[in-house]
Amino acid sequence: MDRAQKEKLVEELGQIFESSGVVVVSHYEGITVAEMQDLRARMREAGGSVRVAKNRLAKIALEGQPCASIAEFLEGMTVLAYSEDPVAAAKVVNDYSKDNDKLVILGGAMGDNALDVAGVKAVAAMPSREELIASIVGCIAAPASNIAGAIGAPASNVASILSTIEEKAAA
Repeated sequence: MDRAQKEKLVEELGQIFESSGVVVVSHYEGITVAEMQDLRARMREAGGSVRVAKNRLAKIALEGQPCASIAEFLEGMTVLAYSEDPVAAAKVVNDYSKDNDKLVILGGAMGDNALDVAGVKAVAAMPSREELIASIVGCIAAPASNIAGAIGAPASNVASILSTIEEKAAA
């Protein structure tokens, strides 16, 4: 790799570190090509990406970035998983590491916040953006259905009272 390619790679990594909601660093020693392709496919489905880069170049790209704290994890055979969604990459890597012992989570970063292994697992346990949106929509829609029920209820109550009065008058 010549100097121009290295500079381009550092620039690309810098953009990744700047724009990602979460970056997870893991060791991948012993993972086969097929297993890595499976990890990449899962990450793509979740809206994230996986990147293997030279640790030295990644450390250069991390200088001045909000997630610079992950530089300490860049030792040995490391893979970077990242996504704009602050939860997606952590979920995929956490799930994959449960299925494959060869992928070992080292830590990560969520913006300025450094994450250790427990932090990455805690982020992975959080609901995704889509789940949160569905929950908010449900909360917004619930009062509307309650109002519709309340508006319809008095009419049925009045009809019930009138039929009871009519039955008593007829008796």
